[in-house]
Amino acid sequence: MYVILGATGQVGSAIADHLLAKKLPVKALIHNPDKASEIKAKGAEVAVADAMDLNSLIDAFQGGDTLFVLTPETGKSKDVLGETKSILENYNQAIQQSSIKKIVGLSSIGAQHDKGTGNLLMSYMLEHAFKNINIPQIFVRPAYYYSNWLAQLPEIKKSSTLPTFYPADLAIPMISPMDVAAFVANVLIKDDESKIYEIIGPEKLSSDDVAAAFARVLSKDVNAKQIARKDWNTVLQKIGFSPDARKNFIEMTETVVNGNTDPENNGTTLVGLKTGIYEYLENALGDKERTK
Repeated sequence: MYVILGATGQVGSAIADHLLAKKLPVKALIHNPDKASEIKAKGAEVAVADAMDLNSLIDAFQGGDTLFVLTPETGKSKDVLGETKSILENYNQAIQQSSIKKIVGLSSIGAQHDKGTGNLLMSYMLEHAFKNINIPQIFVRPAYYYSNWLAQLPEIKKSSTLPTFYPADLAIPMISPMDVAAFVANVLIKDDESKIYEIIGPEKLSSDDVAAAFARVLSKDVNAKQIARKDWNTVLQKIGFSPDARKNFIEMTETVVNGNTDPENNGTTLVGLKTGIYEYLENALGDKERTK
């Protein structure tokens, strides 16, 4: 039985779909019981669990042998890293009281750094959370998701501007989240030895490149414009980020800007996946969204 945390999220739900398509047994762990019927209709078993509630995790992990795990990120936490530590401790204890025989964790490019990287420290913590458990542990470090840019679609349509926290010409590794899901599903099924994968898309991209891809898909001019550093905190506050979430997001963003989120490529396995930004945006937006 494959136990999938974050099964209603972008990547987690796609992982579950890949496994179910192969007629494999899946238990989807969800936080919101209102989403249970939709997932059950796909053929998955469903368990409602709260990552901060150890007993619910212990119950949910029962009967599983392979676990997909990730660190939830909401932007609302008063103590991002402290909450992550508590969640990972709960995962650890629940695994030890279960039949889980393999862990696959969704980490992030940049997870090799142990300080000063804000939200990326959540991935560092994940990769070191289960050292006391003697089972195979595979961690997948994806590059920056193309889907992160979709939050800017309303502004793109309004002003033909793509707001970005990065210098417009800064090229960084990026990837399709759907490629990530397919890759992780394959790892869940086939890998049985501990390792770290770093996965990237076909090329590094800048905000200018992303703007050009939006322009092509939407058939309109789109230009990237960097958000001034002095305005970052205000912008994040308007989005609804808590003070600590803003602090950690800014530290992470500065890490990217400073060039410290390239693949480590040292004791890890680097894999390039095929979907480009234009193909991803075409599929993600669809005909209806493109013509609004």
